Amino acid sequence: MTRKNPSKPWSCVLFDLDGTITDSAPGIIGRLSRTLQAMGRPVPLPAELVAFVGPPILDGFRDVASMNEVEAREALTVYRGLAASEGPQDDAAVYPGMLGLVRLLHDRGIPLAITTSKSETQAIRILEHLEIDSCFTVICGSSEDETRSAKADVVAEALRRLRDLEVDLSNLVLVGDREHDIIGAAENNVPAIMVEWGYGSPAEAVGAIAVVHSVDQLRDLLL
Repeated sequence: MTRKNPSKPWSCVLFDLDGTITDSAPGIIGRLSRTLQAMGRPVPLPAELVAFVGPPILDGFRDVASMNEVEAREALTVYRGLAASEGPQDDAAVYPGMLGLVRLLHDRGIPLAITTSKSETQAIRILEHLEIDSCFTVICGSSEDETRSAKADVVAEALRRLRDLEVDLSNLVLVGDREHDIIGAAENNVPAIMVEWGYGSPAEAVGAIAVVHSVDQLRDLLL
């Protein structure tokens, strides 16, 4: 269980990826457009496709594109194929200051983990491309078949791996940008900080212990 009023010093910090460390929306939206075209579906405006960014991509095909289960799985295969062939660079635009903060936390000896609904394989490729993969004790994402994709399940798996590595989990915090991060963290008794530069709205901050609008503010809460 987390403390009633959680605060630093944190024993471990969990980070979302899309919308928190990286601005991956342009790459995701581009692949979504091509996937929907390949499926013979109308392509919504980019502003509407942003709804796909953050939640599990399979949920987006079901909920946003109104696909049935078979169609959503087929679309996921097309989408993942595009992601694999294009490499990580399209998803690797970094919010200013975040690389420095990740490296600073690592240098201070705070264990870090990635908890993302992006496929784990793709997340690893992106972090390697950014040359910060070594800063994370655990990199956990969705499984390729999406059986592990809900944020609560991803966080639970990351905690299991951290526990196996005997990382101190007595005072955790998760940093994310969407309600899925806050809810998924809460289901694992982990407090969450919401960043405003991602893809969420103010209404999604319900349940967060803090909301920050700058990397400097985030640094002050984490260090």
